Order: sequence, then C-alpha cells, then structure tokens
Amino acid sequence: MNKKKNLNKIRARRAGRTRVKISGTAEKPRLSVFRSNRYVYAQLIDDKRGHTMVGASTFEIKKAAGKDSTKTVQAERIGEELAKKALAAGVKQVVFDKGSYKYHGRIKAVAEGAKKSGLKI
Repeated sequence: MNKKKNLNKIRARRAGRTRVKISGTAEKPRLSVFRSNRYVYAQLIDDKRGHTMVGASTFEIKKAAGKDSTKTVQAERIGEELAKKALAAGVKQVVFDKGSYKYHGRIKAVAEGAKKSGLKI
C-alpha cells in the first residue's frame, strides 16, 4: 500500500509540473491525453475559453479497428483521427499535454499519429 501511495504522489507531482507550464489558446490548443486500462481519450482544449474544440477516443474506433490490433496501434489511430478533425477545424499547431503519464507507449503513439497526419506539436 505504501508503494502505491508513493506512485500516486509522483504522478500528481509530474502532472502539476506539466500543467503549470502548458496552456492552450484558440490558435494553439492543448492536446490532452487520458489513458485508462481499456481506452485512450484525446482532446484539444482552448484554456482561455475553457472549451473543448475536438475530441477522439479508442471507444469510437474500436469496432473498425478489428480484434487483432493492439492498444498502441489503436492509440496511434486516435492521434491520426484527432489530427484530421483538428485540421478540418483550422488548427495546425498544438501543445502536447501528457498529464501525469510518461511519454512512452500509448501516449507516445497518440503524439506520433497526430504528427504523421499533419499536426505540429
């Protein structure tokens, strides 16, 4: 139990450091990523207005992805889907907010998918 408390403190500290440095605007919104055990959610947030501009999740593409695709592959597809929606909304550049997560695995896959589809991070 003590190890779990320590990990939670480290995550909270990491999220705080990240959140203090990052703020999104209408021209350059914040790409926020949330990872659960089952799904990955990504959204573009304008912090000035407190408005979510575009969102995508693996929940939306789960059926189209097929049973053989891994969570990391699905996360990359989410990045690509989010980039398409963002470019349609007129957003070309974003600030990446990894939250309390390390830039690794599914979080990195979302960023790479968005970069591959034309978003500048």
